[in-house]
Amino acid sequence: MNIYTKTGDQGETKLLYGDTVPKDSLAPEAYGSVDELVASLGLIRAEKELPIEIKETVLRIQRELFIVGAELATAKENRTKLKAKKTLVDNSMVEVLEKEIDFLEEKNGIPEFFVVPGESIISAKFEWSRVVSRRAERKCVTWQNRLEIDDSKVVVYLNRLSDLLWMLARDFEEDWTPSK
Repeated sequence: MNIYTKTGDQGETKLLYGDTVPKDSLAPEAYGSVDELVASLGLIRAEKELPIEIKETVLRIQRELFIVGAELATAKENRTKLKAKKTLVDNSMVEVLEKEIDFLEEKNGIPEFFVVPGESIISAKFEWSRVVSRRAERKCVTWQNRLEIDDSKVVVYLNRLSDLLWMLARDFEEDWTPSK
């Protein structure tokens, strides 16, 4: 077996459950952005100075993003086949992110100004992942609206994840550099 299948050479790709779509259609655009987010989080997880509990959190999020991707890679007519926390984002995944955000807010507070990224390598990487997450969120809003999917938690999950990544960036800074 080879890594290349040549099935995508004509600009099409298969979704979960076998549906075929153009590579530049809504689902591949959305799950491709989520895939970029997974990779950007890998850069953070590879940091030697990252505390083990944060590495574990980042790994959990990366794994959850595969669930996000699976949901995005499923045609609307096959959504009933999705399983919570395996191929479908559910409320409990969002609730965990909210608890982590609440913990960091209590620990560090929230700046009352825009923060310029770059106080440390780790905080800058968390900021980069945050903007990748926001782009993925925008792609997923388009996916959800245009395909008229009204029962998905993908956008909620990515919105909350972006907030958590912002809070994690603040957690790895000695000082917050204001934009003014």
